[in-house]
Amino acid sequence: MPKHALRRVMTATAAAVGTLALGLTDATAQAAPATLDYVALGDSYSAGSGVLPVDLTNLLCLRSTANYPHVIAAATGAHLKDVTCGAAQTADFTEPQYPGVAPQLDALSAGTDLVTLTIGGNDNNTFINAITACGTAGVLSGGKGSPCKDKHGTSFDDEIETNTYPALKAALSAVRAEAPGARVAALGYPWITPATADPSCFAKLPVAAGDVPYLRAIQAHLNDAVRRAAEETGATYVDFSAVSDGHDACADPGTRWIEPLLFGTSLVPVHPNALGERRMAEHTMSVLGLS
Repeated sequence: MPKHALRRVMTATAAAVGTLALGLTDATAQAAPATLDYVALGDSYSAGSGVLPVDLTNLLCLRSTANYPHVIAAATGAHLKDVTCGAAQTADFTEPQYPGVAPQLDALSAGTDLVTLTIGGNDNNTFINAITACGTAGVLSGGKGSPCKDKHGTSFDDEIETNTYPALKAALSAVRAEAPGARVAALGYPWITPATADPSCFAKLPVAAGDVPYLRAIQAHLNDAVRRAAEETGATYVDFSAVSDGHDACADPGTRWIEPLLFGTSLVPVHPNALGERRMAEHTMSVLGLS
């Protein structure tokens, strides 16, 4: 073949290969999913307080780098901005929780794609007050009767309905305003207590037999407040009532998602352990269709 003819063939072949490569590159770029801009908000259940390793960038918040937001981000390839903080209340979405800790909503923007949060349990100090009150009453009663319920009656439920529920609606509405295009997932709290008393658990969770269902009903009310607030503000509620059943603080190590008050393995009692944080992440991804 003459040199000029061979040159034309080689030129045409190179052009064809280049066009094909460009087409493949374009197709690959179009097919590649965009990275999610993910912001994690919330309290110690979101932060994974007590789960190692600890995020050393902010020790005040006792945030874990193995919390459910980090598990979700690792599984989805999302770009995570984690501003979760132990002991956070809904008020800390709009006000600094500690000196040098910005309001959590400052992390949101119009470009945020995904928001997850667990919040509400610290409003009115519901969790700490209920656990402390019922634990103390349980010890004094030797585990008999329902001394906590007898003393406090509907007071915890009244605070949830009167104060926490409207605060949750306001907080979720504020999230929507700051991140109007984001998908927002409000997670419920996994069960802390079993449905009925387990005598073998009293040493780990010293709550009187009649107060075990009382505490569980308070938690169910709180979760329902989260659910209603989520539905009324266009957020997705992630319900743990079924999947966390049998994984409460009275379950055996390796099965429980929540550590007991005493003789647990976490630095922070009555909070999710590493398994609990992973399971919270997995169920959230399943509900959101991210898995």
